[in-house]
Amino acid sequence: MGMSLWHLLLVLAVVFIVFGAGKLPRVMGDIGKGMRNLREGLKGEDEQARLDDKEKK
Repeated sequence: MGMSLWHLLLVLAVVFIVFGAGKLPRVMGDIGKGMRNLREGLKGEDEQARLDDKEKK
């Protein structure tokens, strides 16, 4: 059950109305930074888990 094009356009319209044109680039930049930090954190946890597994063997 995915989102159709119309659902996506509706969500984007609501976001545009709520945040306005001036704040939207800043909000999207903050979301991008948050996603990047999340990926880096998950990657770090994966590497740490691999190191822990090697130490146990």
